[in-house]
Amino acid sequence: MRHTWLADAVVYEIYPQSFADSNADGIGDLRGVIERLDYLAWLGVNTIWFNPCFDSPFLDAGYDVADYLRIAPRYGTNDDLVELVVAARERGIRILLDLVAGHTSVEHDWFREEAERTSPDPLGDRYVWALDPPLRDTSGDLAGTASWVPSPGARPGYYLRNFYDQQPALNFGWTHLPADEPWRDPVDAPGPQRNRQTLRDVMAFWLDKGVAGFRVDMAFSLVKDDPGHVQTMVLWREMRAWLDAHYPDAVIVPEGAEPRLGEPLAFNADFFLVIGAEHASLFNDHSAGILPWNERLTPFFHAQGGGGFIAFEEAWDAAHADEPGRLVLMATADHDFNRLRCGSRTMEQLGSTLAFLLTWGTVPSIYFGDEIGMRYLPDLPDVEGAICNPTYNRAGCRTPMQWDDRPNAGFSSAAPELLYLPIDPDPDRPTVAAQRSDPDSTLHLVRDLLALRASTPALRAGPSTRVINADYPLAYLRGESHLVVINPTQDSMALTVPEALGARLLLGRGAGLHDDVVALEPFAFEILELPR
Repeated sequence: MRHTWLADAVVYEIYPQSFADSNADGIGDLRGVIERLDYLAWLGVNTIWFNPCFDSPFLDAGYDVADYLRIAPRYGTNDDLVELVVAARERGIRILLDLVAGHTSVEHDWFREEAERTSPDPLGDRYVWALDPPLRDTSGDLAGTASWVPSPGARPGYYLRNFYDQQPALNFGWTHLPADEPWRDPVDAPGPQRNRQTLRDVMAFWLDKGVAGFRVDMAFSLVKDDPGHVQTMVLWREMRAWLDAHYPDAVIVPEGAEPRLGEPLAFNADFFLVIGAEHASLFNDHSAGILPWNERLTPFFHAQGGGGFIAFEEAWDAAHADEPGRLVLMATADHDFNRLRCGSRTMEQLGSTLAFLLTWGTVPSIYFGDEIGMRYLPDLPDVEGAICNPTYNRAGCRTPMQWDDRPNAGFSSAAPELLYLPIDPDPDRPTVAAQRSDPDSTLHLVRDLLALRASTPALRAGPSTRVINADYPLAYLRGESHLVVINPTQDSMALTVPEALGARLLLGRGAGLHDDVVALEPFAFEILELPR
């Protein structure tokens, strides 16, 4: 039986370094999160997704794992994580951990041991090693380009990296096995099978401590030279069967969309990533110009209009072609890119944008601080892998949470120079405290939208979504019982919707219903319950 709770989930992504610092060292920690759980429950969040919390040298913000079974000391202890899981559960909140499945840090004991070996491990190598791989000049490669790195120890030859040089790829085997490259292991060789078992062991360790599942980083990077990710998906279907047998309520969500191979799907949802066209066609301003490989397009949610909704709609339909009830996770933003923005008039437009994200039918994920409209800060120093080339600075979306008007915006009582990243220096920066006292704030709007979603099953993931106007203003029906009309532009407009005659207003801003005409001011939206 597949787990139904994810369809009702509202995910809140916490970048642990920047959320709440309880011990005045300038870095966020788990106890700081425990102290803020009541805020998340008040907001209406029921699932927390943590970026990696495991022990790490933090050359890539924790995505370089040195020990999968130990919470990083900067965040606390394993017992702190268990306490957090229990305290969150008492408030109806589940915990998802970020699982880096495809690589580790060079400081992991597994890698250190293999790097000092002069011959392959008789139990099977955990990493990919080669004496004479097909070398090439990789000096201009973007991070994320698999390439070979000289061995740092007694072992001769090279190891394969998965992202940065400090992130050696774990050995899950290869699909293409040419005779002149004997270092390629088949997927059923001892090393790949050893890593498969370890992947189960790691998940079991944390599931036994009460976590609800995992968001899997680079989920489709495991088996190498794997066209269509066919063998990688064999692996994940194996993991799915194991989870269903031993942890039937646990969920796994990939980084990206699962390949459709005509087989049962292994993951519980697809993820429309900020980097992807599905997301960027709607909110492109918070990736284009920062990501060197993203073309700057006019997004649909832009104050001046001019964007198109069709690209997103087609991607949505494609995701549901083989499995109509497929869940799709979609975030406001995330730890790798810009903050949520849709042009120069960001704060004004957030209301209509958030109304879409929380009513369309996705499993929504709110990146911490987006509920108050925190801004991206350009030109910050490189921190823990924040920059992998001069045009890609991730530090700007990782600045500390802005809680109140105390020093360091209430994030930490440490001296400012000790903070993980600096606080937004704008004296008018938004804070939770200020917006909680303002019933017209973005924060209260998010809370109202989440409360409406919780009380209205038709607005959650699962019920049908039917677009009735894919231009401006956007209009769609949820479950054939609720109408959402959104104006993401700076111009007033109206739309005649025959289904709206006699409808009841549930929530809206700057909009009004006159018979069957929905009139919308700039950046307005309206959510209506249709007559039965």
